[in-house]
Amino acid sequence: MNSEALMARTLEQERQALEEEERRLAERREQLAKREREEAIRTIEKAGLLRLPASRLEALTKRIKALGIEEVERRLAA
Repeated sequence: MNSEALMARTLEQERQALEEEERRLAERREQLAKREREEAIRTIEKAGLLRLPASRLEALTKRIKALGIEEVERRLAA
């Protein structure tokens, strides 16, 4: 096998290895996003917000969105 063929094969192997690493990294990111979402839901649940009727929770979240997180935090800290 000449060096050009060996180098081409080696480059293809490296490309495949990188693609596999990227796939695994994407899977890890997806799992992390799921865990972060689950943690956020647990936090909301601990605060008692999931016990609110859906209409009140929806109104509250709309108000928070309208004011912005920073403004809500500022008002709550006052």
